[in-house]
Amino acid sequence: MTAHRARRLPAHLGPAAWNAILGPQGAAHPLEGDATADFAVIGAGFAGLSAARRLTQLAPGARIAVLEAGRVADGAAGRNSGFMIDLPHDLTSEDYAGAGDDRTMIALNRMAQGFGRDAVEEYGVAPAYFDPAGKVNGAASALAHAHNESYARHLTSLGEPSEMLDAQAMQGLTGSAHYRSGLYTPGTVMLQPAGYVRGLADGLRRAGVALHEGSPVTALTRQGDAWQVETPKGRLSAGKVILTVNGHLESFGIARGRLMQVFLFATMTPELDAETLARLGGQPRWGVTPSDPMGTTLRRIDSAQGGDRIVTRTCAVLRPGMVASRADMTRAARVMQRKFDQRFPQLSGMRMEHAWAGHLCLSLNGVSVMREIEPGLYAGCVQNGLGTARGTLTGMGAAELACGETSAITRHFTDHAEPKRLPPQPFAEAGANAVLRWKEWRAGAE
Repeated sequence: MTAHRARRLPAHLGPAAWNAILGPQGAAHPLEGDATADFAVIGAGFAGLSAARRLTQLAPGARIAVLEAGRVADGAAGRNSGFMIDLPHDLTSEDYAGAGDDRTMIALNRMAQGFGRDAVEEYGVAPAYFDPAGKVNGAASALAHAHNESYARHLTSLGEPSEMLDAQAMQGLTGSAHYRSGLYTPGTVMLQPAGYVRGLADGLRRAGVALHEGSPVTALTRQGDAWQVETPKGRLSAGKVILTVNGHLESFGIARGRLMQVFLFATMTPELDAETLARLGGQPRWGVTPSDPMGTTLRRIDSAQGGDRIVTRTCAVLRPGMVASRADMTRAARVMQRKFDQRFPQLSGMRMEHAWAGHLCLSLNGVSVMREIEPGLYAGCVQNGLGTARGTLTGMGAAELACGETSAITRHFTDHAEPKRLPPQPFAEAGANAVLRWKEWRAGAE
């Protein structure tokens, strides 16, 4: 008998603001008592809901259950910046250019976008929650501009379009005079991440998938030809189980000592009134990633996405215990207020309505864990900070493996080596955080 017992359960700091601004959800339906399913998916984020949808395509009529520790979109899926990026976006590089086969990754990322686009149409998700608007790499310094130029040359070598924006164009887009230039790429889909995953969840429910929120999985036990999935109030027997819990894979004793548990932080303004919008200027929707990966990400959204607001995201900290501290949040909020004020002096001092932490999981060698862990147990985890597209792909791939299917997705991810082992603690945490602080300082105005 094989058993995996969860050492810890997800814990979140601050509200999932993307979810909060959409208003309340319907009642949750936790797993209670005993139930059975052909497939159990653990986790209802991008990977888990994509896995469930792929299962409905590959195994029509199968009994599918999704178990989520909290509420849909209250976890990591409601805490990211909502960029579903098609192009190379290597967070460890100077200019995002990948080190591997970029054409393969672009094709896979666009496959994820297509899967999401089809789901939006099939499930009637609001189009504003899946906006193919593209994004801009903003540059505030000469060095960052040089990174943009380097990245543009790389994209040209791949046959991918981009457009360099000057300072005037950047101010016309964002309302901010902070940027000296920006590199626009048209292929990114800008999500309202909570709205998108809530729409997927609603569509899956209508398709007959059992979605049990408020049902953290505490243990997985192999008994005979089935897995017993335990929650505080119930137990589910399933022939196959797909873990889509990202960094919490380690909580179940899998890839332990190999995963970097990182938190990024974000703030969101109150809804901006007409007078404030007039002072701000710029366009009603846009997204800016920093040319330096350790810089500051910004988004502006409009009423169709939850209100006219600006989201600021920056600061990273590694916490192996998978919980960010209040001190981490306080420091990050202070830094983000300063970054916001620098970019928008016309709104300087505006008090943020929401502040939160979002959990990322990375591996030293940048690989995901998308494979069969043991008979009947599959993983679609470790998104390396690229949760929207990479999560979609690993969820799709795990579902395909569970159904005995081979695809470009399964071939790509199963070719990966396993994550490299991390240095021992406390050296890993201290060293990583020192490097992150240094990179944050080096990013400067970005």
